[in-house]
Order: sequence, then structure tokens, then C-alpha cells
Amino acid sequence: MKRREFINWVGLGCLASSLPIALAACSPESSTSANSGSNAATKGWQKVGTVAQLDKTGQLLAENSPIGAVLVVGTSKAAKNLIAVNPTCTHEGCTVAWKAKQSKFVCPCHSAEFARDGKAQQRPAKKPLKTYQAKIEAGSVFVKTV
Repeated sequence: MKRREFINWVGLGCLASSLPIALAACSPESSTSANSGSNAATKGWQKVGTVAQLDKTGQLLAENSPIGAVLVVGTSKAAKNLIAVNPTCTHEGCTVAWKAKQSKFVCPCHSAEFARDGKAQQRPAKKPLKTYQAKIEAGSVFVKTV
């Protein structure tokens, strides 16, 4: 066997032995589901924060979540009543704020108002806010596209 053939065989062997590692790294099973300690991420749920963050002010704004900006409103004590919306106003793209006393979302730019379910109540916005399902599991807040 010539030296060039030997080097080619060794290179091919290294490539072949690395193939399973490369395939595992590129598989659709993300490390998020393995690290979350639960099966929530594998069923379309995305972690957007912790219960401590939510309970601190009664709302949790995750601007860079895997599904985009998400505003979750509520507390862990009332986990069944969590509200989750995309906080981007459908009129001009400003970030809406939750007004707990009025139980509605209000846009600070042009005073558009949205109900708890995201439906536009007061113009200039005509389209509703995108809504999500929300839940608390293992000390984390998860959302899922409806």
C-alpha cells in the first residue's frame, strides 16, 4: 500500500467515525427539550421565562423568544387565567402595555385598545393581537401558538 492510499483510507475512516456525531448534532431533537427537564418543549411549547419573573410584576415580556415577542400577564397563583399575546400593536408596531385595572392592553403610541383575548376594541387598530396558550410547569412559563 502506498502512502497516499494509506492517508486516503485514514481520512475516510475519520470521516466515517465522525458521521454519527454530526447527524446527532443536526437532528430535529433540540437541546432545549433535553435541558428543560420536561416534555413541554417537544409538544410545541416554548419557554419564555420563569415563575419568579412573572410573579415579580404580574407580567413577563419576552422580546426574543423562539416564537417572537410575547407578553404573559398573570401570576402563578392564578395559573389557569394566564394571558399571553404578541405585544406588537397591529396598527403601527408599538409595544402595547397591560392595564390591569381596566383589564386591557393599550398602545402608548395611538391609544389603540385590545381586550384580554387580543381583539381590537378601539381604533386605530383594526386587527387583533396574536394570542398564545400559556402554562406554568416546573417553575417556568411556557407559551404555545394557538
